[in-house]
Amino acid sequence: MRLSTRVALAVVAVVPLLVLASGALLIRLVAADLHAQQDAHLRERAAAVAPDARALLRVTAADRPAAEQARSRRLFASALDVGIRVVGPDGTVEGGPLPAASVALPAIAPRPVTVGAGGIRWRVLSRPVAGSRKGAKGTLWVFSPDAATEAQLRRVRLRVLTVALLAAPLSGLLAWAAAGRAVRPLRRLQQRAGGLDPRVSAVRLEHTPTRLAEVNDLARTLQTVLSRYDEQAARTGEALATARSFAATASHELRNPLMSIGTNLDILTRYPDLPAGDRAEVLEDLRAEHARVLGLLVMLRALAQGDLVEEDTFVPVDAGELVDAAAADLRRRHPDARVTVTTAPGLFVRGWEQGLRSMADNLLTNALVHGRPAGGPPAVEVVLRRGGDERAPAVVLTVDDHGPGVAPESRAAVFERFHHRPGSPGSGLGLTLVAQQIALHRGTVVVGDRPDGGPGARFEIRLPLSGVRGGEPTLPLLRRDWLSAQRRQEPQGFHKDAP
Repeated sequence: MRLSTRVALAVVAVVPLLVLASGALLIRLVAADLHAQQDAHLRERAAAVAPDARALLRVTAADRPAAEQARSRRLFASALDVGIRVVGPDGTVEGGPLPAASVALPAIAPRPVTVGAGGIRWRVLSRPVAGSRKGAKGTLWVFSPDAATEAQLRRVRLRVLTVALLAAPLSGLLAWAAAGRAVRPLRRLQQRAGGLDPRVSAVRLEHTPTRLAEVNDLARTLQTVLSRYDEQAARTGEALATARSFAATASHELRNPLMSIGTNLDILTRYPDLPAGDRAEVLEDLRAEHARVLGLLVMLRALAQGDLVEEDTFVPVDAGELVDAAAADLRRRHPDARVTVTTAPGLFVRGWEQGLRSMADNLLTNALVHGRPAGGPPAVEVVLRRGGDERAPAVVLTVDDHGPGVAPESRAAVFERFHHRPGSPGSGLGLTLVAQQIALHRGTVVVGDRPDGGPGARFEIRLPLSGVRGGEPTLPLLRRDWLSAQRRQEPQGFHKDAP
């Protein structure tokens, strides 16, 4: 049922009730006014006939019949349109319109009251009267028929009922027309919203503000819902693209190591009597390929997580504790390595803790694997300090190694997916993970030479300093296509070469 019809039916039901309730109140007020007028008339007539009633009692007490008759005629003449009854010690004199003898009267009625019987009602007023002679005392009763008042009230009731019956359909029609006009903007909004299909069109709801606040609020709500739908659709599209890229990349990159593993397994199956030296070489190759496959899957999973991370996962992270934990883990995995760490306390970064830890682990692992000095154990120096200025404070992390360094022409390519030097044991995704997290956290990375002039490379990372545990709100995430995007040969926008 349409809203305009519901409004019309509600008005049809409510308006007659309101008219009847108002009519009942009006009838009570009219009745009160009519009785007030009637009572005033009774008092006026009682005051006018009281002297004649006293004179009648006086002549009645003196036993003067002729005078009594004259006084009676004069009493009834002064009563005019009301009934008179004078009750004295020697009898009752009455005349004019009176109630039947069977109608019970109150003992005294100093104020007008209503009495009646058989559907006939009377207004009654009594006054004590006394003549000049001793014992000439009595009561004056004044009666006024209530028929005129009842007739007027019946007419008022009939008119109220007539108005209620006429108001019901008329008010319903008016309400239906007014409601139809009022909901017209809502109907237009419904037509515009009903024609939208986010799956096949990029057109979104356009709304011109109306004078109805409810319609404007509904339009804003619909626009918000559609906007959230677009956001979720975009995130779903990103997730699907990431999943497809994960599958495609894994299939492409795992083909060679899996084929190599299959070949080695065939060798072990076909030649069970393989010499011990050859058998050990095959097993070592199997272990290396297995480690490569496992590392590649772990790296691809981490890249996919970085592409799908949400802003609400960003929390204040203690950068010093994170770097110390990464260095301690590196020492456990490589007990022969020399890892020195210098950190400053109280440096917080607002970010994704798991992603920042992955960045630190891969950065230190890259320095250890590719920064081994000739003829010596691997050595890595890590420094965490505060940098930037007052307007843009930053957390600065530098990692120095003692390897051959990175040539200037290769400093942009080292962050590309699957880029690694010939013979490198890595998957080519470690520094891609580092670049991804730096971009997500709105940081920068600089690749250069060691500042002391020695052999090796320096990676310097700058991330916005949160300052306190509360931190500022997270800015919108930047690139989210590290797994799905094609390889790029141009330098990335998130870093620059060192001068």
